Amino acid sequence: MRAARLIKMVLLLQSRPSMTGADLARELEVSERTITRDAQALSEAGVPVYADRGRAGGYRLIGGYHTRLTGLARGEAEALFLSGVPGALREMGLDDVSSVARLKVSAALLPSLRDAQDSAAQRFHLDAPGWYHEPETPELLPVVAEAVWSDRMLSTRYRRHGAEAERELAPYGLVLKAGVWYLCACSRETFRVYRLDRFVSAEPLQERFVRDGSFDLPGFWEAQAAQFARSLLRARIVVRLSADGARLLPGAVDRAAAREAIEAAGPADEHGRLTVALAVESEEVAFSQLLVLGPEAEVLEPASLRDRFREAAARMRALYT
Repeated sequence: MRAARLIKMVLLLQSRPSMTGADLARELEVSERTITRDAQALSEAGVPVYADRGRAGGYRLIGGYHTRLTGLARGEAEALFLSGVPGALREMGLDDVSSVARLKVSAALLPSLRDAQDSAAQRFHLDAPGWYHEPETPELLPVVAEAVWSDRMLSTRYRRHGAEAERELAPYGLVLKAGVWYLCACSRETFRVYRLDRFVSAEPLQERFVRDGSFDLPGFWEAQAAQFARSLLRARIVVRLSADGARLLPGAVDRAAAREAIEAAGPADEHGRLTVALAVESEEVAFSQLLVLGPEAEVLEPASLRDRFREAAARMRALYT
């Protein structure tokens, strides 16, 4: 741990004219006293770290010193491509590797380009979790991530439908969707998706697997996600929509289902209203979804759902009378 910190300290000083002890302590997440000891250790090892005393002082490298540690290791190069998702890197235990990789790149750049990292970070940021809930990092994520990186088989126990099943998996890739982690893995020559928070245990095996070169993680995930979303839509309702209702429908229900329903609808009536057959998850879900459209949507079928809207409308009328 200390060796990695010393390397990061040298790279930080190489990429900037000078840094205060407080700045270095904040970057390396240690105390200023530790920075003083690390600077002394580097100096004793032959690295020309010079400390300027006083309020405006700090640390700098003298004599045009440049380390030759700027070549990227494979793990650092791979982590660098994920540097746009810092939260995900941290959860997978790759934060330190990515940080060193970015510093090596910064140290290798021309002085006029060394602010590129900060410039980009100030302009673009990816916040993967959805609103209104606090994402939880699965305890086994670092273990599974390491197996994914090293192509190592996993012995797992997975909780599903109230029971536990044992599986040996070839972990091909991880996906972070709206704050939830999923593992795309191969078991018995079949690719499946597993929610990471449902793993009871995951133990890396000595055996490694040979990746199928034709496996496309983004394409596989897109197909699985579309299939999953469609599998939830088990009920069908008939709705009459105003022009505004047709425009707002994709924001209220499943977007693909709304688009298909509108495209399959016949011509609008004399009032500009469309009658659509819409696939929904259930009457309960459809009720809560279509409430947001208010008078822009009229449920025609089934009668039980229409009755629920009639009762809700009567109660709202009583409230606002």
